Amino acid sequence: MDVSSGSLLLIAALIAASAFFSVAELSVAASRRLRLKQMLEQGEYRAGAVLAVQDQPGDYFTVIQIGQNSVAILGGIVGEGAFSPLIRPLLSGLPLGAERADTVSVFVSFVLVTGLFILLADLFPKRLGMNAPEQVAVRVVAPMRLFLLLFKPIVWFFSGLTDRLFRLLGLPERRDDAITPDDILAMAQAGADAGVLAGAEHRVIENVIELDTRLVTSAMTARDSVVHFLLDDSEALIKARIAQYPHSTYLVCDGDIDHVLGYVDSKDLLNRVLNAQPIDLRADGLINKVLSVPDRLTLSEMLSQFRQAHEDFAVIVNEYSLVVGIITINDVMSTVMGSLVSPLDEEQIVQRDANSWLIDGVTPIPDVLRALGLDHLPHEDDYETLAGFLMVMLRRIPRRTDSVSWGGFRFEVMDVDNFRIDQVMVTREQARGSSPDHIESSSSAR
Repeated sequence: MDVSSGSLLLIAALIAASAFFSVAELSVAASRRLRLKQMLEQGEYRAGAVLAVQDQPGDYFTVIQIGQNSVAILGGIVGEGAFSPLIRPLLSGLPLGAERADTVSVFVSFVLVTGLFILLADLFPKRLGMNAPEQVAVRVVAPMRLFLLLFKPIVWFFSGLTDRLFRLLGLPERRDDAITPDDILAMAQAGADAGVLAGAEHRVIENVIELDTRLVTSAMTARDSVVHFLLDDSEALIKARIAQYPHSTYLVCDGDIDHVLGYVDSKDLLNRVLNAQPIDLRADGLINKVLSVPDRLTLSEMLSQFRQAHEDFAVIVNEYSLVVGIITINDVMSTVMGSLVSPLDEEQIVQRDANSWLIDGVTPIPDVLRALGLDHLPHEDDYETLAGFLMVMLRRIPRRTDSVSWGGFRFEVMDVDNFRIDQVMVTREQARGSSPDHIESSSSAR
């Protein structure tokens, strides 16, 4: 077979066709739907066609497979000996013999054509489709529609067979493009790893996603820390308490904190002082009705309650109608924003070195898991804080120096104040023979 310009042009055309099908396949598959929708909103109507292909990809990829296989067959027929006449004269000076020289020239021609197809029709277009999928996809979708019309009967036949095979095997016929919270967290983590998101911004995104799983008790002010007034408190006592604990809102209770009458706004108390009126909690209109919520609400549900009630302050009660604590909208926002809004607050988790942490007992479990790099702790449904974890594991009220070992970490109680676990020292244990889920508890002798 003599080398002719026609043969070379045919090989070039086959490589170009194969490259087109390769880039058309990968670019559409790799295109992000969110980015395509943004392009469509910005006036790129071709992005809508790509979205339509992603919704119904069967015919599109059938055409691509028909094209790629047809090109591969033609390439094998035309390219097997296309360069043999050029290579054979180069072998004339070698002691190979005519028959062996023909064999070597055909083999070299085959390798050359195959290499060109691999480089120009496979590797290069696929990398191009991966690097800029949306930009490439909107350019190839129109020509692919033409191929869909040309091969419609064949496409209909093979697409039908493919659909039946999917149904027979019970496989989904469409891909699920729903974005889950885990997807958002993964993208945020990737952005943080790439340096696109700052550490604080990454933490805010994580906290927002966790609003649907964190309970209000993880952000509340516990009952033993709630500053409240009793209905019969004197004016001097009220003023002294306000001076010692300045807040915008105070609970008003009858006898004890479990009998809440409502709340009083510090601005109303200030107005009475400025108008030379006595501070009497029994005065008409001074006590406002308080929003009460169950302790099993999530922070996301709490925000909805605030919005519906047009309040920013609520009392949290348990199933026995006992007050567990209070929560404000600022507490929720502080949970979301973290150190961005309260950089001067004492941190609940302080990393001492690479293998030890000092953690407040009331620290929510999600924060503990994140700090230690753990996926879970045992019996997580039974507690919400690190103190609760220790109580569940020890099956009693922890005492100072009590410890629990789990997952390669040792949790040791450092300080207890009136049954409240103030500080816990967490240290990473050295490699042990036990499994990573080994549980061990100990306490000092009394």
